[in-house]
Amino acid sequence: MVDVRRLHILREVARQGSFAKAAAVLLLTPSAVSQQIAALERSLGLPVVERSTRGVRLTEPGRIMVDAADAVAAELADAQCRISELVDGHTGSLCLDTFSSGGQLLLPDALSRLLAEQPGVELAVAEADLEESVVHVREGSADLALTFHFDGPYMPEGALSWTPLLRDPLWVVLPDGHRLAGRDALALAELADEPWVLGCMLAAQAIDQYAAVAGFRPRVVCRSSDYVFAQSLVAAGVGISLIPETALATSPGPSGRVGSSGPGGHPGLRGLTAVPLRGPGPSRHIGALTLRRRWPQPLVGRLLQALRDTAAGLPSTGAHGSHRSVAPLAPG
Repeated sequence: MVDVRRLHILREVARQGSFAKAAAVLLLTPSAVSQQIAALERSLGLPVVERSTRGVRLTEPGRIMVDAADAVAAELADAQCRISELVDGHTGSLCLDTFSSGGQLLLPDALSRLLAEQPGVELAVAEADLEESVVHVREGSADLALTFHFDGPYMPEGALSWTPLLRDPLWVVLPDGHRLAGRDALALAELADEPWVLGCMLAAQAIDQYAAVAGFRPRVVCRSSDYVFAQSLVAAGVGISLIPETALATSPGPSGRVGSSGPGGHPGLRGLTAVPLRGPGPSRHIGALTLRRRWPQPLVGRLLQALRDTAAGLPSTGAHGSHRSVAPLAPG
């Protein structure tokens, strides 16, 4: 039978990448950590780590056991929450991770729906990127993470589950008066000679791939992790950008374009026009990350359904088929 404490030690070794660093976190000696890993390997009959002068890395059996360790830790955290609810008489609690623009778009309505059904639910919402959210959901410190990825199917590893909610296409954002600002739609190849402002590091790879197909390499003059900052630079004439529809600082106008002087415009970002892409172009896919558990989590299930209902009820711009969105001001 596998010793749960040894699983916990292996999990920390995998996180830290070395016995010494794991020992410091666990308040053990490196020798004790090494002995526990060796004992785990003897019980399994297979190595769980490969040792080298650079540290350690997991073998395939090691990855399987770390997934199991993550599941055990999450189940214990869930059990502790449920015990606390019984002791304190709470109706339940939810810890959520989110990114800014997706949270602004989906969470207010979804949480309002949830609280109407369960008014006593205790909520804790924190902003986190995808990498952080994966860790938090896997270890049980977050029950659900609202997050995104760019293009293609997202297949989370281990016991994680991905629920798609909506597609969020990227628009071309130009300064007002730009030679292309009056167009109803633009092909990516038409932007080959433009200076580019990037508002998200995760989007850079997807943009590079689509640009390569279109026959050019973007000339990037600014790399940022803030879509509002990126749009402010575009408004100043520094370059053009591709911005997810949900992160546009303005609201769609009747022509299908977006102008910052419209009803939803932000006064600090006037001077922008957004035009949809024609043909293949990158999209952000927004969804919810959860952990598959042995015991059902009714509150997580209700929130997932509320998120689906909210996403399905968003108005379509008509420019992107099944995509539905509004356009709040948001940095992420």
